[in-house]
Amino acid sequence: MTQGSVTISLPRAAAALSILQRYGVYIAIVFLLLYNLVFTPNFFQLDNFRTQFVQVVPVLIVALGMALVIGTEGIDLSVGGVMALAAAVIPLYIGYGLIPVVIIAIVVGAVVGLINGSLVAFIGVQPIVATLSLMVAGRGIALLIANEQLKSVIDPNLLAIGRGSIVGIPYSVIIAVVLVLAIALLVNRTTFGKQLIAIGGSRRAAELSGLPVKRILLFTYILCAGLASVAGVIGTARLGASVPSTLGNLIELSAITAVVVGGTPLTGGQVKVAGTVAGALLLQFISATLIKHNVPDAFSQITQAVIILFAVYLQRGRASAR
Repeated sequence: MTQGSVTISLPRAAAALSILQRYGVYIAIVFLLLYNLVFTPNFFQLDNFRTQFVQVVPVLIVALGMALVIGTEGIDLSVGGVMALAAAVIPLYIGYGLIPVVIIAIVVGAVVGLINGSLVAFIGVQPIVATLSLMVAGRGIALLIANEQLKSVIDPNLLAIGRGSIVGIPYSVIIAVVLVLAIALLVNRTTFGKQLIAIGGSRRAAELSGLPVKRILLFTYILCAGLASVAGVIGTARLGASVPSTLGNLIELSAITAVVVGGTPLTGGQVKVAGTVAGALLLQFISATLIKHNVPDAFSQITQAVIILFAVYLQRGRASAR
């Protein structure tokens, strides 16, 4: 190989890597859909897509909050426990009506976020340590509240959130779309969003610039937990039962995967909302494809692990390019 060919091929390789880093998740979705169009009968039926969108909602909502936390160079492993807590309190307060019980569930999650944020922002505990403790304690408290029992939820207004629809569009999907737009607006059009990204880029520089770093971190963890509570309410409504022992189990891993695959770097300083949505959809479509081809669930987990490794590798390449 001559020196000239090496000189030409390197820029091409760099350009291909750059395309994968920016648009890889969207390319993967397109190829996966094309595969299903050819090899998976009935995949493109409207009912199937409706089912996929409904199933992805909890992961997507949790991933939105996770993207914000990762944008600050943090992590939140307690989101599954928060979902369990939200589910556990619903049967206790459903008699007060839909709006009060939803507010209570969100407040419970916000308290967990307040604890996480306080540990990280004011005490200086590493995010993975602070949220890991609440991950375990949150589900444990939820099980104590529920007496480790499954409790049916029969309130029609609550069930409508998880099972109802308007003009064929499920309410849960509408809620998810509204939250996506709200988070996108928060990140891209508000001072809070700019400050959050600045903190993730360099916390020390943000402090020297006079930004309210601790307050932003605190509110970010509260917002993440609040979104996890909303996912817990929707999950409970869809199941028609409060099941804190399993609801949200390992959802933190799916959320982190969706965020990372969507292009938000674990090193912070960026929040890719559209990419997070695409990442969540990609995971859902992969899972649905494997199920429809009778592939064991274990392979779905292995596939998710491979996706994480590949996404982190691409991020490493991006960082090296800088």
